[in-house]
Amino acid sequence: IDPYLRPLYDALHDMLDPESLPKLLTGGVIEVAPLAYMRGRTLNDAFIVLDEAQNTTVEQMKMFLTRIGFGSTAVVTGDVTQVDLPRSQRSGLRHVTE
Repeated sequence: IDPYLRPLYDALHDMLDPESLPKLLTGGVIEVAPLAYMRGRTLNDAFIVLDEAQNTTVEQMKMFLTRIGFGSTAVVTGDVTQVDLPRSQRSGLRHVTE
């Protein structure tokens, strides 16, 4: 497991039955995908979580928000006081909340 995904898998293990989690992942009920792989997709009838959104650029945030399809709900989490982007880049989370 990639280190940046470890907190997500830890949270899933805390919330779900440890025996059902592998089935949900292999069955495609739960999908974990980096933001970089969302381009060109439309996520219909989905519950979508974007975590650590303070580290998205404005362009990445726009790309994410335009992936939300019909019947979907999106939750965006982040803390604008913890941005790790270079100073020359504006946080996508800060941009959409102002």
